[in-house]
Amino acid sequence: MSEIQIVNLDDYKQIGEGGNGKTYVNPAVPGEILKVNNARISTWEAVKREYDISRAVADLGIAVPATYRIVQVGKAFATISQRIEGKRSLSRICHDEPQRTEEMARLLCGKGKELFATECNTQFFPSRRDQALQAIEQSSFVSRKNRERLRTFVESIAEDSHCLHGDFQPGNIIQTGADNYWIDLDRFGHGDPMFDIGHLFLICHIYAPMKRVQDIFHMTLEQFYRFWDAFAKEYTGQDDHAAFDALAGRFAALDVVLRTVFQKPNFVEKLFFGTYVRKLMKQYYS
Repeated sequence: MSEIQIVNLDDYKQIGEGGNGKTYVNPAVPGEILKVNNARISTWEAVKREYDISRAVADLGIAVPATYRIVQVGKAFATISQRIEGKRSLSRICHDEPQRTEEMARLLCGKGKELFATECNTQFFPSRRDQALQAIEQSSFVSRKNRERLRTFVESIAEDSHCLHGDFQPGNIIQTGADNYWIDLDRFGHGDPMFDIGHLFLICHIYAPMKRVQDIFHMTLEQFYRFWDAFAKEYTGQDDHAAFDALAGRFAALDVVLRTVFQKPNFVEKLFFGTYVRKLMKQYYS
Protein backbone atom coordinates (compact mmCIF):
# COMPACT_ATOMS: atom_id res chain seq x y z
CA MET A 1 0.00 0.00 0.00
CA SER A 2 2.84 2.43 0.78
CA GLU A 3 4.12 2.10 -2.80
CA ILE A 4 0.86 3.21 -4.39
CA GLN A 5 1.32 6.42 -6.38
CA ILE A 6 -0.78 9.39 -5.24
CA VAL A 7 -2.40 11.20 -8.19
CA ASN A 8 -3.53 14.83 -8.08
CA LEU A 9 -6.51 15.44 -10.35
CA ASP A 10 -5.36 19.04 -10.81
CA ASP A 11 -2.79 17.60 -13.22
CA TYR A 12 -5.50 15.88 -15.27
CA LYS A 13 -8.27 16.78 -17.68
CA GLN A 14 -11.55 14.86 -17.74
CA ILE A 15 -12.28 13.38 -21.16
CA GLY A 16 -15.13 10.97 -20.50
CA GLU A 17 -17.89 9.83 -18.16
CA GLY A 18 -19.90 6.63 -18.04
CA GLY A 19 -22.27 4.88 -15.71
CA ASN A 20 -19.44 3.59 -13.50
CA GLY A 21 -17.04 6.55 -13.34
CA LYS A 22 -14.93 9.12 -15.16
CA THR A 23 -11.76 9.08 -17.26
CA TYR A 24 -8.93 11.61 -17.34
CA VAL A 25 -5.68 12.30 -19.17
CA ASN A 26 -2.50 14.04 -18.10
CA PRO A 27 -1.11 16.18 -20.96
CA ALA A 28 2.40 15.37 -19.72
CA VAL A 29 1.80 11.62 -20.22
CA PRO A 30 -0.29 11.37 -23.42
CA GLY A 31 -0.06 7.59 -23.72
CA GLU A 32 -1.92 6.91 -20.46
CA ILE A 33 -5.50 7.25 -19.25
CA LEU A 34 -6.75 7.45 -15.66
CA LYS A 35 -10.05 5.77 -14.78
CA VAL A 36 -11.69 6.77 -11.48
CA ASN A 37 -14.74 4.70 -10.56
CA ASN A 38 -17.73 5.96 -8.61
CA ALA A 39 -17.30 5.92 -4.83
CA ARG A 40 -18.83 2.51 -4.14
CA ILE A 41 -16.56 0.73 -6.60
CA SER A 42 -13.36 2.72 -6.01
CA THR A 43 -12.23 0.68 -3.00
CA TRP A 44 -8.88 -1.10 -3.02
CA GLU A 45 -10.58 -4.50 -3.33
CA ALA A 46 -12.79 -3.47 -6.26
CA VAL A 47 -10.05 -1.69 -8.18
CA LYS A 48 -7.49 -4.45 -7.57
CA ARG A 49 -9.96 -7.00 -8.89
CA GLU A 50 -10.63 -4.86 -11.98
CA TYR A 51 -6.86 -4.60 -12.51
CA ASP A 52 -6.39 -8.37 -12.17
CA ILE A 53 -9.34 -9.07 -14.46
CA SER A 54 -8.01 -6.83 -17.22
CA ARG A 55 -4.69 -8.64 -17.18
CA ALA A 56 -6.37 -12.06 -17.11
CA VAL A 57 -8.58 -11.15 -20.08
CA ALA A 58 -5.51 -10.04 -22.04
CA ASP A 59 -3.93 -13.43 -21.26
CA LEU A 60 -6.85 -15.07 -23.11
CA GLY A 61 -5.77 -13.29 -26.29
CA ILE A 62 -8.70 -10.85 -26.22
CA ALA A 63 -7.90 -7.33 -27.41
CA VAL A 64 -7.99 -4.94 -24.45
CA PRO A 65 -6.00 -1.81 -23.59
CA ALA A 66 -2.96 -2.62 -21.44
CA THR A 67 -3.45 -1.96 -17.72
CA TYR A 68 -0.32 -0.50 -16.14
CA ARG A 69 -0.85 0.19 -12.42
CA ILE A 70 -3.17 1.12 -9.56
CA VAL A 71 -3.00 4.65 -8.15
CA GLN A 72 -4.76 6.59 -5.41
CA VAL A 73 -6.89 9.71 -6.01
CA GLY A 74 -7.88 11.24 -2.69
CA LYS A 75 -9.50 8.40 -0.76
CA ALA A 76 -10.32 6.46 -3.94
CA PHE A 77 -8.26 3.96 -5.87
CA ALA A 78 -8.06 4.08 -9.66
CA THR A 79 -6.22 2.54 -12.61
CA ILE A 80 -3.76 3.86 -15.14
CA SER A 81 -4.09 2.16 -18.52
CA GLN A 82 -2.99 2.48 -22.11
CA ARG A 83 -4.66 5.35 -23.90
CA ILE A 84 -5.82 4.30 -27.35
CA GLU A 85 -5.18 7.31 -29.57
CA GLY A 86 -8.05 8.42 -31.78
CA LYS A 87 -10.45 5.91 -30.24
CA ARG A 88 -14.22 6.16 -30.33
CA SER A 89 -16.70 3.80 -28.76
CA LEU A 90 -19.28 2.20 -31.02
CA SER A 91 -21.97 4.24 -29.28
CA ARG A 92 -20.01 7.46 -29.95
CA ILE A 93 -19.73 6.47 -33.63
CA CYS A 94 -23.51 5.99 -33.66
CA HIS A 95 -23.88 9.52 -32.30
CA ASP A 96 -21.37 11.10 -34.67
CA GLU A 97 -22.50 9.17 -37.73
CA PRO A 98 -26.08 8.00 -37.11
CA GLN A 99 -26.28 6.43 -40.56
CA ARG A 100 -23.76 3.84 -39.30
CA THR A 101 -25.92 2.65 -36.38
CA GLU A 102 -26.79 -0.67 -38.05
CA GLU A 103 -23.17 -1.17 -39.08
CA MET A 104 -22.04 -0.72 -35.47
CA ALA A 105 -24.70 -3.18 -34.28
CA ARG A 106 -23.42 -5.78 -36.72
CA LEU A 107 -19.85 -5.10 -35.59
CA LEU A 108 -20.82 -5.62 -31.93
CA CYS A 109 -22.52 -8.85 -32.97
CA GLY A 110 -19.41 -10.10 -34.77
CA LYS A 111 -17.05 -9.20 -31.93
CA GLY A 112 -19.52 -10.68 -29.48
CA LYS A 113 -19.59 -13.99 -31.33
CA GLU A 114 -15.78 -14.06 -31.24
CA LEU A 115 -15.89 -13.44 -27.49
CA PHE A 116 -18.56 -16.08 -26.91
CA ALA A 117 -16.44 -18.63 -28.81
CA THR A 118 -13.39 -18.01 -26.59
CA GLU A 119 -12.72 -20.57 -23.85
CA CYS A 120 -12.60 -18.83 -20.49
CA ASN A 121 -10.32 -19.40 -17.53
CA THR A 122 -13.00 -20.93 -15.33
CA GLN A 123 -10.58 -21.19 -12.38
CA PHE A 124 -10.31 -17.40 -12.24
CA PHE A 125 -13.50 -16.03 -13.78
CA PRO A 126 -16.92 -16.65 -12.19
CA SER A 127 -19.83 -18.63 -13.58
CA ARG A 128 -22.66 -16.26 -14.50
CA ARG A 129 -25.15 -19.04 -13.83
CA ASP A 130 -23.84 -19.43 -10.28
CA GLN A 131 -23.84 -15.66 -9.82
CA ALA A 132 -27.46 -15.50 -10.99
CA LEU A 133 -28.52 -18.12 -8.44
CA GLN A 134 -26.66 -16.19 -5.74
CA ALA A 135 -28.29 -12.93 -6.83
CA ILE A 136 -31.78 -14.42 -6.69
CA GLU A 137 -31.23 -15.34 -3.04
CA GLN A 138 -30.02 -11.79 -2.28
CA SER A 139 -32.71 -9.91 -4.22
CA SER A 140 -34.99 -8.62 -1.47
CA PHE A 141 -36.70 -6.40 -4.06
CA VAL A 142 -38.10 -9.49 -5.85
CA SER A 143 -41.19 -11.29 -4.58
CA ARG A 144 -40.90 -14.87 -3.35
CA LYS A 145 -43.02 -16.11 -6.26
CA ASN A 146 -40.85 -14.38 -8.82
CA ARG A 147 -37.66 -15.59 -7.15
CA GLU A 148 -38.91 -19.15 -7.55
CA ARG A 149 -39.72 -18.56 -11.22
CA LEU A 150 -36.31 -17.03 -11.84
CA ARG A 151 -34.55 -19.84 -9.98
CA THR A 152 -36.36 -22.47 -12.07
CA PHE A 153 -35.31 -20.67 -15.25
CA VAL A 154 -31.65 -20.36 -14.21
CA GLU A 155 -31.49 -24.02 -13.23
CA SER A 156 -32.59 -24.87 -16.79
CA ILE A 157 -29.60 -22.99 -18.28
CA ALA A 158 -26.67 -25.25 -19.14
CA GLU A 159 -23.26 -24.30 -17.72
CA ASP A 160 -20.93 -22.88 -20.36
CA SER A 161 -17.17 -22.34 -20.18
CA HIS A 162 -17.02 -19.61 -22.85
CA CYS A 163 -16.36 -15.93 -22.18
CA LEU A 164 -18.90 -13.26 -21.28
CA HIS A 165 -18.22 -9.55 -20.97
CA GLY A 166 -20.84 -8.79 -18.31
CA ASP A 167 -21.55 -5.26 -19.56
CA PHE A 168 -22.11 -6.09 -23.22
CA GLN A 169 -23.13 -2.89 -25.00
CA PRO A 170 -21.84 -0.46 -27.67
CA GLY A 171 -20.08 1.79 -25.18
CA ASN A 172 -17.69 -0.99 -24.22
CA ILE A 173 -15.97 -1.54 -27.54
CA ILE A 174 -13.63 1.21 -28.64
CA GLN A 175 -12.35 1.50 -32.18
CA THR A 176 -9.32 3.13 -33.74
CA GLY A 177 -8.70 2.49 -37.40
CA ALA A 178 -9.19 -1.21 -38.04
CA ASP A 179 -8.59 -2.17 -34.39
CA ASN A 180 -11.26 -2.82 -31.77
CA TYR A 181 -10.75 -3.20 -28.01
CA TRP A 182 -13.03 -4.33 -25.19
CA ILE A 183 -13.10 -2.05 -22.12
CA ASP A 184 -14.76 -2.03 -18.65
CA LEU A 185 -14.09 -5.68 -17.88
CA ASP A 186 -14.92 -5.84 -14.15
CA ARG A 187 -17.97 -8.11 -14.73
CA PHE A 188 -16.16 -10.58 -17.00
CA GLY A 189 -17.15 -14.22 -16.54
CA HIS A 190 -18.32 -17.31 -18.38
CA GLY A 191 -21.67 -18.75 -19.29
CA ASP A 192 -24.49 -18.80 -21.82
CA PRO A 193 -24.11 -15.89 -24.31
CA MET A 194 -27.71 -14.91 -23.65
CA PHE A 195 -26.63 -13.44 -20.30
CA ASP A 196 -24.70 -10.79 -22.24
CA ILE A 197 -27.38 -10.43 -24.90
CA GLY A 198 -30.06 -9.98 -22.23
CA HIS A 199 -28.04 -7.07 -20.86
CA LEU A 200 -27.94 -5.45 -24.30
CA PHE A 201 -31.68 -5.98 -24.71
CA LEU A 202 -32.30 -4.38 -21.31
CA ILE A 203 -30.41 -1.25 -22.40
CA CYS A 204 -31.83 -1.03 -25.92
CA HIS A 205 -35.46 -1.72 -25.07
CA ILE A 206 -36.14 -1.24 -21.37
CA TYR A 207 -33.75 1.49 -20.20
CA ALA A 208 -33.48 3.31 -23.55
CA PRO A 209 -36.37 5.75 -22.93
CA MET A 210 -34.46 7.25 -19.96
CA LYS A 211 -32.72 10.52 -20.77
CA ARG A 212 -29.74 9.65 -18.57
CA VAL A 213 -29.22 6.42 -20.52
CA GLN A 214 -29.44 8.29 -23.81
CA ASP A 215 -26.91 10.82 -22.51
CA ILE A 216 -24.47 8.13 -21.33
CA PHE A 217 -24.57 6.31 -24.66
CA HIS A 218 -24.92 9.42 -26.85
CA MET A 219 -27.79 7.67 -28.66
CA THR A 220 -31.44 8.51 -29.25
CA LEU A 221 -34.33 6.20 -28.42
CA GLU A 222 -34.84 5.56 -32.12
CA GLN A 223 -31.17 4.60 -32.49
CA PHE A 224 -31.38 2.13 -29.60
CA TYR A 225 -34.30 0.40 -31.32
CA ARG A 226 -32.48 0.38 -34.66
CA PHE A 227 -29.35 -0.95 -32.99
CA TRP A 228 -31.16 -3.85 -31.36
CA ASP A 229 -33.06 -4.71 -34.55
CA ALA A 230 -29.85 -4.86 -36.60
CA PHE A 231 -28.03 -6.81 -33.87
CA ALA A 232 -30.81 -9.37 -33.52
CA LYS A 233 -31.10 -9.87 -37.28
CA GLU A 234 -27.34 -10.36 -37.58
CA TYR A 235 -27.12 -12.70 -34.58
CA THR A 236 -30.04 -14.91 -35.59
CA GLY A 237 -29.70 -14.61 -39.38
CA GLN A 238 -33.45 -13.94 -39.53
CA ASP A 239 -35.57 -10.85 -40.15
CA ASP A 240 -38.18 -12.07 -37.67
CA HIS A 241 -36.49 -12.13 -34.28
CA ALA A 242 -39.54 -12.10 -32.01
CA ALA A 243 -38.60 -15.42 -30.36
CA PHE A 244 -35.04 -14.19 -29.82
CA ASP A 245 -36.40 -10.98 -28.24
CA ALA A 246 -38.59 -13.00 -25.90
CA LEU A 247 -35.63 -15.08 -24.73
CA ALA A 248 -33.51 -11.94 -24.34
CA GLY A 249 -36.28 -10.44 -22.22
CA ARG A 250 -36.13 -13.42 -19.84
CA PHE A 251 -32.38 -12.95 -19.46
CA ALA A 252 -32.89 -9.19 -19.05
CA ALA A 253 -34.86 -9.86 -15.86
CA LEU A 254 -31.91 -11.90 -14.58
CA ASP A 255 -29.59 -9.06 -15.52
CA VAL A 256 -31.47 -6.67 -13.25
CA VAL A 257 -31.26 -9.15 -10.38
CA LEU A 258 -27.51 -9.61 -11.01
CA ARG A 259 -26.98 -5.98 -9.95
CA THR A 260 -26.91 -7.30 -6.37
CA VAL A 261 -23.72 -9.20 -7.21
CA PHE A 262 -22.00 -6.45 -9.19
CA GLN A 263 -22.86 -3.56 -6.86
CA LYS A 264 -24.42 -2.82 -3.48
CA PRO A 265 -27.73 -1.19 -4.39
CA ASN A 266 -29.10 1.43 -2.02
CA PHE A 267 -32.76 1.73 -1.07
CA VAL A 268 -33.73 3.87 -4.07
CA GLU A 269 -31.90 1.57 -6.48
CA LYS A 270 -33.67 -1.44 -5.02
CA LEU A 271 -37.01 0.24 -5.67
CA PHE A 272 -35.90 0.93 -9.23
CA PHE A 273 -34.70 -2.64 -9.78
CA GLY A 274 -37.85 -4.08 -8.24
CA THR A 275 -40.04 -2.08 -10.60
CA TYR A 276 -38.20 -3.32 -13.67
CA VAL A 277 -38.07 -6.93 -12.52
CA ARG A 278 -41.86 -6.91 -12.07
CA LYS A 279 -42.28 -5.35 -15.52
CA LEU A 280 -40.03 -7.92 -17.18
CA MET A 281 -41.51 -10.85 -15.30
CA LYS A 282 -45.02 -9.83 -16.33
CA GLN A 283 -44.03 -9.50 -19.97
CA TYR A 284 -41.63 -12.39 -20.45
CA TYR A 285 -42.44 -14.98 -17.77
CA SER A 286 -46.23 -15.07 -18.00
